[in-house]
Amino acid sequence: MAWIVLVVAGVLEAVWATALGRSGGFTRLVPSVVFGIALVLSMAGLGFALRDLPTGTAYAVWVGIGAACTVAWAMATGAESVSVVKVLLILGLVGCVVGLKVVSDSH
Repeated sequence: MAWIVLVVAGVLEAVWATALGRSGGFTRLVPSVVFGIALVLSMAGLGFALRDLPTGTAYAVWVGIGAACTVAWAMATGAESVSVVKVLLILGLVGCVVGLKVVSDSH
C-alpha cells in the first residue's frame, strides 16, 4: 500500500509543480488553489509512505516520479520542446525509480 500511495504522491508532485508554474507567482487564483491542494496531498502521501519505506528511497522515488511526470506533461502540452535525448533521459529516470523499488527493502 505504501508504494501505491508514494506513486500517487509523486504524480501529485507533478501537479503542484505545474500549477505553481502557471500561478504567475500566486497571482492567478485557480492554479494557486490547485497548487495548494496538490502540495498538501502530495506531502501527506509522502509522509504516509515514509511509515513503511526507507526515507532515502521513498524521497528519491517521489522526486523521480514528480520530475518525470512534470517534464513529460510539459512536452505533451507543447510547453517544452520534445527531443529524443529528453525522452531517453526521462526513460532513464523512470528506470532508476523502478530500480530503487526493485532493490528496496522495507524497514
